[in-house]
Amino acid sequence: MNTITLPLANVSCMHCVNKIRDAISLLPNIQLIDIDTEQLIVSTDSSLPDLFDAITALGYQVGFHYQLPLAGLSCGRCVAKIEQALNERHDIAHFDINKQLADVYGAISEQALTNIIVELGYQVVTTSVTQHYDFTLNGLSCGKCVAKLTTALTQDNIEIIALDKNALSVITSLTAADIIAIVTTTGYQAALSTDIQTTTEVDTLVTPEPEPEPEPEPEPIIAPQDNVTQLLLSGLTCASCVASVEKAIKAVDGVSNVNVNLAERTALIYGQAQPQAIIQAIENAGYGAEESEDDQTRRIRQQQQNQQTFKTHIRNATASLALGVPLMAWGIFGGSMVIDSTTSQISWGIIGLITLALLVTAGKDFYINSWKAFLHHRATMDTLVSLGTGAAWLFSMAVVIAPNLFPLTARHVYFEASAMIIGLITIGHALEARARSRTSKALERLIDLQPQTAIVVEDGQETERPLSAVISGMVLRLKPGAKVAVDGLVIEGTSYLDESMLTGEPLAVHKKMGDHVRAGTINQQGSLLFKAEHIGSDTMLARIIQLVRQAQSSKPALARLADTISSVFVPSVMIIAIITAMAWYYFGPQPASVYMLVAATTVLIIACPCALGLATPMSVTVGVGRAAELGILIKDAEAMQQAASIDTVVLDKTGTLTEGKPQVVDYKIYNALTREQLVQLAASLEQGSEHPLANAIVKSAQQQQLQLSPHHDFMTYSGLGVSGTVDQHQLLLGNAKFMVKNNITINHAETDFDFIANQGATPVYLAQNGVLAGIIGISDPLRKDSLSAVKRMQKMGLKVVMLTGDSVKTAQVIANKLGITDVVADVLPDGKAAQITLLQQQGRRVVMVGDGINDAPALALAEVGIAMGSGTDVAIESAQFTLMRHSLHGVADALELSKATLRNIKENLFGAFVYNTLGIPIAAGVLFPLTGTLLSPVIAGAAMALSSITVVSNANRLRLFKPSRQDQEK
Repeated sequence: MNTITLPLANVSCMHCVNKIRDAISLLPNIQLIDIDTEQLIVSTDSSLPDLFDAITALGYQVGFHYQLPLAGLSCGRCVAKIEQALNERHDIAHFDINKQLADVYGAISEQALTNIIVELGYQVVTTSVTQHYDFTLNGLSCGKCVAKLTTALTQDNIEIIALDKNALSVITSLTAADIIAIVTTTGYQAALSTDIQTTTEVDTLVTPEPEPEPEPEPEPIIAPQDNVTQLLLSGLTCASCVASVEKAIKAVDGVSNVNVNLAERTALIYGQAQPQAIIQAIENAGYGAEESEDDQTRRIRQQQQNQQTFKTHIRNATASLALGVPLMAWGIFGGSMVIDSTTSQISWGIIGLITLALLVTAGKDFYINSWKAFLHHRATMDTLVSLGTGAAWLFSMAVVIAPNLFPLTARHVYFEASAMIIGLITIGHALEARARSRTSKALERLIDLQPQTAIVVEDGQETERPLSAVISGMVLRLKPGAKVAVDGLVIEGTSYLDESMLTGEPLAVHKKMGDHVRAGTINQQGSLLFKAEHIGSDTMLARIIQLVRQAQSSKPALARLADTISSVFVPSVMIIAIITAMAWYYFGPQPASVYMLVAATTVLIIACPCALGLATPMSVTVGVGRAAELGILIKDAEAMQQAASIDTVVLDKTGTLTEGKPQVVDYKIYNALTREQLVQLAASLEQGSEHPLANAIVKSAQQQQLQLSPHHDFMTYSGLGVSGTVDQHQLLLGNAKFMVKNNITINHAETDFDFIANQGATPVYLAQNGVLAGIIGISDPLRKDSLSAVKRMQKMGLKVVMLTGDSVKTAQVIANKLGITDVVADVLPDGKAAQITLLQQQGRRVVMVGDGINDAPALALAEVGIAMGSGTDVAIESAQFTLMRHSLHGVADALELSKATLRNIKENLFGAFVYNTLGIPIAAGVLFPLTGTLLSPVIAGAAMALSSITVVSNANRLRLFKPSRQDQEK
């Protein structure tokens, strides 16, 4: 019986698998060996048509389908000749042959089919016209959208060059309209953005000559992101201001997205808009803005603004309280605040003018900002303060000027309320500004890592130059105790570098010739010469700073809820104040005018949209900064909210649970080859591959000083193995599925396979000229902290799943060592995303942890993707979190910090909502029937200031967050 492996398509779950299994069980002479959502393996001594028909009747696709253009067929006999050859094949299910085309379904490879036709004396014509298209995309909002579109575009005739939420670049034989149709069918929009570039046009006849060796796979290309402009803002006081500024910026042509951070008073603008146009739009909206040229300039300017703001607030608060406190003390200790004589009229008139002078100096910002808001048809916190203090002053002056218009019991003045409210709110702003300046300490510490000069070595001379004068390719000297100025490659010397500020790793890292050094790390001892590679904004440190800043300015879903409430909060408070005033005037006791004034003013003063506006950005800013200190980079705040509700962690094996540095540990030989010859053949075949297992084989040959031979006809089969010719030997190197697919007998090696797999190593088969030559055992040691990290995650209540393309036996050995009970093995690269989907269909909320290009779809599809910092650029681009240190404890740290940050946000929002929900009714007088008194506007002003300070202080608690370290292996 023949063993045949067939790929499956449109099989999405185990229910589908069971349907196919049941259908196959009814077929005679066909024995099912293995089946999953990606492929099936059967043993049969009959042809395949019945099997294909049974599966396609269920709505699934099975096997391979080829349509090969033919040449050289002149009559029906030629067609019959090919048909007879195909009828003799056990791996072909259906075919339709004419003089121009061969339409074939089956398990046969395209190369084998082509060889049959060529050996009969005919030719297969391959015509390929590929074109390069660039598209702009709309409608993609997250990594899941990108993953969904990637899946739709994963076709044989489409090569994805770059894909992100905004742009798509492909090389394809399809037309631009075809690509746009695929994007539209997936639920998004695409528009052609560049001229068509024809990249390849080939019209060849395939002959029995070996296929040319493919070019090395290019480095992953990350699509360029929109330009990011950062502006420093002024004039913002609450969440309503944030909404107004964002609306103004979004109206500018070329702006694709904007994030305004109230806590830092900054705006990050994405798109192609000119900064000057954005600044003009912000100024037209009644606020101020200036461009931040670089991190150092931005920080200096922000520090200047914070210091100036703090000094101004303290000066204004001091002046206000200097007037308000004596006036309040006068009233509290028995002094008259009623206009009952000409003397009191003159005295309080003078005090009223002094209060007016105070309002137009210390309180001028409230009135200026509220006037600007009025001109732009909006209301802010300044509107509430100016209305409350202004109403108190106007009522008091009216009593002073014309006391006879008021009943004797209503001739009370409230100048002390205006002064105290301005003073208390201003001192609250001062304390808030001081606390806000501490939220970005983590980011500032990252910026401080960047030295301002570097020692350049030219013609044997060392000169110190400013960092701006350093260009790529220069040779730099790193002295003991100095900071690395730019990213580079060590060309001379050895030393130990402290990289803890970037990776969180406490131990210094040994650096020698050929190693990379990163800007901002500190040389402990020894002297190094290194060549500058990445400078300025291209260094890892600069990219980390940019990523942290973008994350701090992003908003989770909870923030959007707060923004929605804040947008209507101030107008609602003004309406409540008017209703309160009317209720007290018409239904309140005498003097009604006094009760009306006190209640309405208190409602205006006690409402605090500022606390609502600060609740989320303060927590996000501190949380993202603390994550950076722990060596965790976060792309956006939404990912933190998602991570807080994760219940399942899926761990890739190679490079995640293991060190990603495999080495050859065992050999088994089944023919006349020596061990050296076995390794030499395998390494010669693998020398062009970038796979970690291939590197291990090549490295083993190098260690044995074996001479490698050139290879030819090299082909890679994703998730299976490689093939090629070395020294006229036809070689196949790969897993058991690859051997079975190519009809290599491996039954006699099963015992050796199990022995190697039971040691936790990966057995790799090598076949020579159609016969099994040997097995090479390759082991990838576990990371030293993988066991403790897995136990820690399990103790956190998380389900831990290991996902690997390795054999079931090898995977199970590794899982047993780590205490992992859920293992998914033998997964092809394109099947990892399907496993994530399967878990999600079971109701699990999944975080995927990986490091390779083949992990990227799964990282994007999971609720949260976490990439190891040692991974590929594509994996890091697809993930929402990146671990800068090579430790799985970073996964647990990230999840714990996300939960702490979300809890902190909820605490802030709860406090802000409860404060306003209780404070406004109390201010309106709902407790008057019980207490007989109204809440004083002065107390309302103090409560308002205290609410903002409480939110800011609570957010700063996150700076003290410490992950629950558990080194259980000690």
